[in-house]
Amino acid sequence: MKVPSTIEGFSPEIGIVLGSGLGTFADTLNIEANIPYSEIDGLPKSTVPGHDGRYLLGKLADKRILVAQGRAHLYEGKSAQEVTSGIRLMAAAGVKTVILTNAAGLLNPDMQPGEWMALTDHLNLTGTSPLVGGAHFVDMSAVYDAALRKDFLSAAAACDTRIFEGVYAGLLGPQYETPAEIRMLRTLGADAVGMSTVLEAIQARALGLRVAGFSCLTNWAAGLSQLPLSHQEVLETGAAAADRFLKVLETALSNNLN
Repeated sequence: MKVPSTIEGFSPEIGIVLGSGLGTFADTLNIEANIPYSEIDGLPKSTVPGHDGRYLLGKLADKRILVAQGRAHLYEGKSAQEVTSGIRLMAAAGVKTVILTNAAGLLNPDMQPGEWMALTDHLNLTGTSPLVGGAHFVDMSAVYDAALRKDFLSAAAACDTRIFEGVYAGLLGPQYETPAEIRMLRTLGADAVGMSTVLEAIQARALGLRVAGFSCLTNWAAGLSQLPLSHQEVLETGAAAADRFLKVLETALSNNLN
């Protein structure tokens, strides 16, 4: 995939992928340019509400940032290679650190909806990998960089914002999980569940990028609440939580991530 000259000339240092409902996060950045995904050959377009489908070039705490405002998903009929093409573009543009965000259902009773969770690990239950097609034996012992996570947690404490730590389970979707599936996931050690992120993290590590992952815990998973699950709730909760995460991100960048 050819990197657009606008992105190449910007020389981004950090890449950020925004999940469902988190698009408003970009509204407070110092945006210098935006490029719709439709203008980049080989980049799939998202069809999901809450995913605007464009790259933003901007600065935060004097760092040059490339923001993917929305992503494509396997459940839209895309391949593992397609949904991770944006990560490859970021790497080709010179990004060394990628921050993946998502909206997730909450499984752990010790956490609370509306809060954030830093990913310590993940369960890839999508049934595929972006590395299929060759003997790409990438070490996945430490997908999510511990030093980056420590920096973010320190920044969160300085902002008086709580960020939990836990394991994210990535499933195919698009249907939400059944209560039985949620019990299974909890037994497997998952704290939150969603339909993205894990393939991007695998691709990023295969390219040698440092990875941090964060879930906006938008709702209780199936069987843990009497309320029906809805994408609208996901969007509303994500939008409400975006500002708090922006402050944490700005503080972490100002402190120069390790």
